[in-house]
Amino acid sequence: MRDLPGNVRDLLGRTKRCLTVAALALALTLALAPAVSAGGTAGAQPAEPAFTAAGLANLPALPPVLDCAGLTGLDLGGVTDAPVTIRSAAVVTTGAPAPYCDVRGTIAPADIIVLRLPVNGWTQRYVQTGCGGLCGSANIGYPQAATCPPIADGTVASATTDMGHQGQNDGSWAAGNPQAQIDFAYRGVHVTAEVAKAIITRFYGRPPAYSYFNGCSDGGREALMEAQRFPGDFDGIAAGAPANNMVVQNTFHHAWNVLANRDRNGDSILLAGRLPLIHDAVLAACDGLDGLRDGVLGDPRRCGFDPGTLVCAAGQDPATCLSPAEAAVVRRLHDGAVDGRGRRLEPAVAHEWGSELDWTLFVPAAQGQRVGSESFVLSFARYLAYPNVVNPDWQLADLKFTAESFWNTMQSASYLSAMDPDLGRFQRGGGKLLLWHGWNDQHIAPRSTLAYHDALRRTMGAKAVDSFTRLYLFPGVAHCGGGEGPNTFDILTPVMAWAESGRPPGKIIASNVTGGAVTRTRPVYPYPAVARYDGTGSADDAANFVAATPRQEPRADYRWLGERLYSHGYQTWCTAEGTELRCRPSETWLTRRGTTRD
Repeated sequence: MRDLPGNVRDLLGRTKRCLTVAALALALTLALAPAVSAGGTAGAQPAEPAFTAAGLANLPALPPVLDCAGLTGLDLGGVTDAPVTIRSAAVVTTGAPAPYCDVRGTIAPADIIVLRLPVNGWTQRYVQTGCGGLCGSANIGYPQAATCPPIADGTVASATTDMGHQGQNDGSWAAGNPQAQIDFAYRGVHVTAEVAKAIITRFYGRPPAYSYFNGCSDGGREALMEAQRFPGDFDGIAAGAPANNMVVQNTFHHAWNVLANRDRNGDSILLAGRLPLIHDAVLAACDGLDGLRDGVLGDPRRCGFDPGTLVCAAGQDPATCLSPAEAAVVRRLHDGAVDGRGRRLEPAVAHEWGSELDWTLFVPAAQGQRVGSESFVLSFARYLAYPNVVNPDWQLADLKFTAESFWNTMQSASYLSAMDPDLGRFQRGGGKLLLWHGWNDQHIAPRSTLAYHDALRRTMGAKAVDSFTRLYLFPGVAHCGGGEGPNTFDILTPVMAWAESGRPPGKIIASNVTGGAVTRTRPVYPYPAVARYDGTGSADDAANFVAATPRQEPRADYRWLGERLYSHGYQTWCTAEGTELRCRPSETWLTRRGTTRD
């Protein structure tokens, strides 16, 4: 629907929030049909479309009107802001979701795009998938959507992009290449949506009826960037564990993970072999707070675990306890980055209690081992964190945990981060947003997503936000999946049903799957509701849980040095001038909003 003529799109945008799908169809018919002459009769009103049990529109499957190979060299001039070259198009007959037309091309200067177009029937939906890390590879994937029926049966058209650079996830691709930085920040995903929908329209003879975006981690940042900067691209967006606070994430957050665990000699204080001991103690203290001892914390915010309780007593076997220095590291890793005065340099609680087994991302198994967190910071800080500054020799020790250093580092946040809490244009266009995060995420703090959700509600009002946004927090789930909790679930179908039939998402069933067999299912409800065991039947069966909204939410404290980054107008648009990146008015904004010594 986002590809209709401007006047029609405006009409639907003004009415879509309060119309049924049948009324939308009628509005569309009236908007596109020629005027009826005096004395003439209008055609019969369209019948109300049918919906599946899942709430999806029962759209007829359409065959292609062009041969797949005929897409090679297709003229797409004027579709987007740069030339497009379709290098290849061939039918793939093996592997899921075959058969499909595999299309590969480039949007100048260097955005590689890949499309999969069903050849045996397309149900008029387009799904664009996001890319993780610093991207650099155009591989279509469907994170947390394996059980989504249109994905599983191969009837959706899909696409993705490498976001303007190839390989080299170490960030060196950004050196002297400002256009690649812009494409990675926000342009690549947008122009891919424009081009992919144009190709779909040519291939099937009509544009998608509905368009969706699904991404996790950096894909979650890409998802929110679309809602904030290009609200007309997608009808529904699923944003998982979003790295929307990207600059803080890849500097202070991950650097703290490493440096908070080093002694004066640079050795690691806490090693990964101690993590099961810590995890068992957390479960012993807090597992029953949600009414069920099952190895998963339903809401880690209710856990007041004190690492000091694990400090060795006189004569105690050191294998069963922690040294005072180890316990202090556990506390620092949980709490997150602060400056010398205790001011938070990221939202409070970097790693939730219950997630300790996944701390191997930043707690080494042995002395001298480089951990993932250090690699993330070096890749980012050397090439992306400081605009137009390339320093391959930069080290973690060069990052100062001070307010002045914080704001100097935030200079690049205005174009790389997706923190604007005013999604009014996306809402007014009828867009639907599903945010989700795993409570055991070891990469990106779940409370960062809670902080963004809170900023949305403060900015737009709770009623407005609830009309188009849902947030899901999955107990025991690690970064974009995995973890001890039920970690297999479908978040795309609920978004589709909301966009297509107006059915707001309710409970989502999450499962543990071992060896292809489901061993546990649990419902997860829209925040702030949580699942409560009803006391009957197996605790591994989702049918034995009900929704419960806590009478009193755990105290929310989102105060930190970068709070004001969640503001409308902070995002900037950049241009490439030779080898320089020019973004305005980021410095003006920071100066206007406060000094670097706040």
